[in-house]
Amino acid sequence: MKVIFTQDVRGKGKRGEVKELPDGYANFLIKSGKVKQANAQAMSQLAGQKRAEARHDAEILAEAKVLKEKLESGDFVVELKAKAGTDGRLFGSITSKQISQALEQQYQLKIDKRKMDLKEPIRSMGYVNVPVKLHNEVAAKIRVHISEK
Repeated sequence: MKVIFTQDVRGKGKRGEVKELPDGYANFLIKSGKVKQANAQAMSQLAGQKRAEARHDAEILAEAKVLKEKLESGDFVVELKAKAGTDGRLFGSITSKQISQALEQQYQLKIDKRKMDLKEPIRSMGYVNVPVKLHNEVAAKIRVHISEK
């Protein structure tokens, strides 16, 4: 029987796939609501859902590209203040959480701290470029300036 998966079924198929399954197993999955029979109406509905998902993904990608342009513009710098010693090293460090909070306070942009690819916390004053993964295909750099309190 040809079926459309409405949920992921481990070892058999992912949501949205169309596959041929043995009749008994297909009936079991239909009763449990994990698949539905692949008739003409269901196939056209699936095609519509895929088009809508593709359109939604394209919108998210476009938003990420616009945000990248804004973040990488020359006048976009996140300012942070921290206590430092005489040699320019900080007492403590600046983490991605602090950068995320400063970004929200200064520019009203909410970027999750987990999207910031900070290998280790910043421990010195000056300008630092922090890589940010906005989308699977879009990465940007946020310019952060750390000055003494």
